[in-house]
Amino acid sequence: MYKYILKFFIFFGIIILYQSTAYSKITEKNNFNQKYLSDYFSALISLNNQNNNDALKFFNSSKGLINKHSNFLKKYTYSLVLEGKISKSINLLEGLDADKKDFFEAQLLIYLKHLKKKKFNKASETLINLKKYNKTGNYEYIIHDTLSNFNNLFLKSIFTESEKNYGNLSLISDSFQNCYLNNSETSSYFENLINLNEGDYSRYLFFYLSNLIENEKFETAIQLSNEVNYLNSSLLLSQSKQWINNKDFNKFKEHFSCRNETDIVAEFFFLISNLYSSQKEYEKSNFYLNLSNYLNPNFYFNLSLLSENYFSNENYEISKKILDVFTKNDEIYYWYKIKKKAQIINKQENETASLEFIEKKFKDFKSPNNKILFDMASIYKNFKEYKKSIDIYSRLLLIVDENSELYADILYRRGGSYERIGEHEKSDKDLIKSLEIVPEDPYVMNYLAYSWLERGFKVEEAIKMLDIAYKKKDRDPYIIDSVAWGYYLTGDYYKAEKLILKALALMPQDPIVNDHYGDILWKLNRKLQARYFWKNVLKLETIDEELKENVRQKLLKGNDKI
Repeated sequence: MYKYILKFFIFFGIIILYQSTAYSKITEKNNFNQKYLSDYFSALISLNNQNNNDALKFFNSSKGLINKHSNFLKKYTYSLVLEGKISKSINLLEGLDADKKDFFEAQLLIYLKHLKKKKFNKASETLINLKKYNKTGNYEYIIHDTLSNFNNLFLKSIFTESEKNYGNLSLISDSFQNCYLNNSETSSYFENLINLNEGDYSRYLFFYLSNLIENEKFETAIQLSNEVNYLNSSLLLSQSKQWINNKDFNKFKEHFSCRNETDIVAEFFFLISNLYSSQKEYEKSNFYLNLSNYLNPNFYFNLSLLSENYFSNENYEISKKILDVFTKNDEIYYWYKIKKKAQIINKQENETASLEFIEKKFKDFKSPNNKILFDMASIYKNFKEYKKSIDIYSRLLLIVDENSELYADILYRRGGSYERIGEHEKSDKDLIKSLEIVPEDPYVMNYLAYSWLERGFKVEEAIKMLDIAYKKKDRDPYIIDSVAWGYYLTGDYYKAEKLILKALALMPQDPIVNDHYGDILWKLNRKLQARYFWKNVLKLETIDEELKENVRQKLLKGNDKI
């Protein structure tokens, strides 16, 4: 219904616009063929509904409007880029007068053409045109300034600082400029970037490793790689570690080089794309991702973000199609493809089909590395196949350093699986051992204490543990809920309510928190409100069958007899 309303208002607006002009109806008819207009409106609607493939078909069939409707070219160009047709969009712009391509994206595409051909003087001229669009938005200003610095670097081989300090964005730009020049300071720039306290900049370890390998500093690269942990590292770093472990050093050169101008700018556009994606502006993110891929198609690993964007927009078929770029040649990304396709199957079909798919693919790995094993154990746990998850966690514990944080984490996860199948003695043993390795870990203490409270076991000790966990993580809704539940079980319902409301504010759609609040309200003799929250629990999508049945019983009999 929304599509038709939108179409009507667009059409109505155009009619009003042209009726107000001085041209006659006959002139209007000659200038704007009705089929062009109809297809153009359909293109706009398709673009608005995230269906760019259809949008591009409608744009192609209404190209007669390019010289007659100023906004048409901008939308058409945008649609071409979203479809990955960068060369076609550039060719389209080249054949038009300067006044027709008077917008930011057009000048950016023309700049890319000159950059690809290493015509940096021509690129400079285009950047002058691009500058007048700086006020379009904050990112446009940063893009122009950063590209200007890079272009000066390519022209003069001189390091150029930004006109303004963009914080960590400037540090990233400076790191790549030094890397391009192969300055002696390159290592310190990358190390400063990687070790920043705020945010996760571990991605840039890949580019540091790439630079070391390009300079044949293999031992330093191996030492850095040894510090990378498969289980808590990004896809790119995990893949890098595997290459280095296998002595596949040439893999780095195949995908990226600091000495290649287009590779550097491609990475900058990926950064812009990632910023837009983090703000859920997926269309703009995809625009810059496609520009990045155009400049460096060898670095196809960045397409994982493109797949994630389409997944977030529920365009599952496009997401699956993009994933097919990842093959067995790059095992970490191939495993990522399998996991993401399993997620899509879960969305489109059901959990059973999803688990069957990933189990079958997992069996194809003859010697899965630690990351794949760890992921599969977690997947089994999420699907409530707790015994299977325990088997894999136990397998991992045999090959991991017993005194490491990783060993403690695996114990914590295996202990959780034991608890879910009622083997409390084994669960307690794992969780306590985990706390011996990493004392006062708030999440392990929370899990163990909550388990004890549920069983009415060591209640006072459990509450002490929860107090410590809460002091360490006083904004974590799960820990807040556990502390509230501890007060509930010890009969302090007023304190329990105060805390559960805090958890509810942070996690309003969580079925357990809502259920707990219902229980607390019941004990406070506010039974009408309690029933309201229990009814709300049954409406939540993430509720499991066991909790659902328990809540139904409360609605029938109240909480005192459950």
